[in-house]
Amino acid sequence: MSEDWPRGWYSEEPDQPGAAGQRAQRGFTPSSQGQGSPDQGWQGWGQHSPGQHSPGQGWHDVGPGDTSAAGGSQTAWPAQPPSRSWTGGAGGSGGSGRRGWRGWLRPKRILVILASLMVLAVLATVGVYFSVNSKLTRINVLVPTAFTSAGTNWLIAGSDSRGGLTAAQENQLALGRDITGGRSDTIMLLHLPANGTRPTLVSIPRDSYVSIPGKGYNKINAAYDVGGPKLLIATVQQATGLPINHFMSIGFGGLVNVVNDVGGVRMCLKAPMKDPKAGLNLKAGCQTLNGDQALGFVRTRAFSEGDLQREQDQRVLLKGILSKMTSAGTLANPFAIIPAANGAAAAISVDQSTGLFALVSVAFALRDPVTTTVPFGQFANTNVGSVVEWDPTAAKQFFSDLAHDQVLPKNLITGSSVQGTA
Repeated sequence: MSEDWPRGWYSEEPDQPGAAGQRAQRGFTPSSQGQGSPDQGWQGWGQHSPGQHSPGQGWHDVGPGDTSAAGGSQTAWPAQPPSRSWTGGAGGSGGSGRRGWRGWLRPKRILVILASLMVLAVLATVGVYFSVNSKLTRINVLVPTAFTSAGTNWLIAGSDSRGGLTAAQENQLALGRDITGGRSDTIMLLHLPANGTRPTLVSIPRDSYVSIPGKGYNKINAAYDVGGPKLLIATVQQATGLPINHFMSIGFGGLVNVVNDVGGVRMCLKAPMKDPKAGLNLKAGCQTLNGDQALGFVRTRAFSEGDLQREQDQRVLLKGILSKMTSAGTLANPFAIIPAANGAAAAISVDQSTGLFALVSVAFALRDPVTTTVPFGQFANTNVGSVVEWDPTAAKQFFSDLAHDQVLPKNLITGSSVQGTA
């Protein structure tokens, strides 16, 4: 029985006389012209064809029966397929590994990876945008008017709605009995100029004595109680001469949830603030308010100036919330901005034409606005109780300046600061 493989390729058994017990040294197969070199043989590893040699054709064991080492035409090893490993190349196997990594670090490959990551980031951002936008509660509240104005005017209302609060929370926050109608404890007018100057945030005292369309003179927050946001907007337009382009409102429960969603709001107090009627007990100094504390902070009227000071506190808290939501630390952290954005969107109501992009622009505008209150005239006692009367001349000029994007006189800018309770 004949063997398919030459004797001696796997053992030291002699195959030819005079070669018994001997095994050829492991080395490089020379070329058919006898001019091969070790370098040539290494570079051509595994690339020779059966019966043919050339410089660098391969590295294999040469046995006694291997005639190719002596210039013959038969090789002891069968033809091998080309090597697919990274073990070739000058400098040993480490060189080819470096070439492999360099292949991954080629500029084109890096650009492809970066582009892919950017696409994924854009898709994720778009998905979050539409998700948050869908959570907004939109209501039909805008009222047509003949008044015109440069820039854009927002009416921001904070109602005493308990939506989202349990009975236990209502008792803890000293909210008293629930109501069927609803009152607007916070009324602010935000003017965004068309000329790029600083926005102006104006507080309208809730006890302002104004004419309510179809209802006669009353406190301005009665408009919300009687006719909801729509009548409040019509009342504000008539009293100021400014068109209201957008509307946004938030209730007690919504405010508590938003503050908690952003991880609290840092506030620095010059003096302690205590008011059992508002469930408030804060020490002096810098501290982070949670949702319950923030609600008490904007509800208390235990000041010598009553509502006039409370309006300043409301503006300070609003700026604090939006400054934190739009800070680099929050925006760069998806675990912070996504819950905050979802919570805020679910807590507020807006007019039908308002989208998330417009709310984002308002959030950035409220980080550093000019803050003030409608020019104050005097307190007065009327058939509807104690009211706030505007200074008619100053108020008329005040709102005319806003309508024409004019800088307000300094004597009409009250600013915002926090005071201790009386």
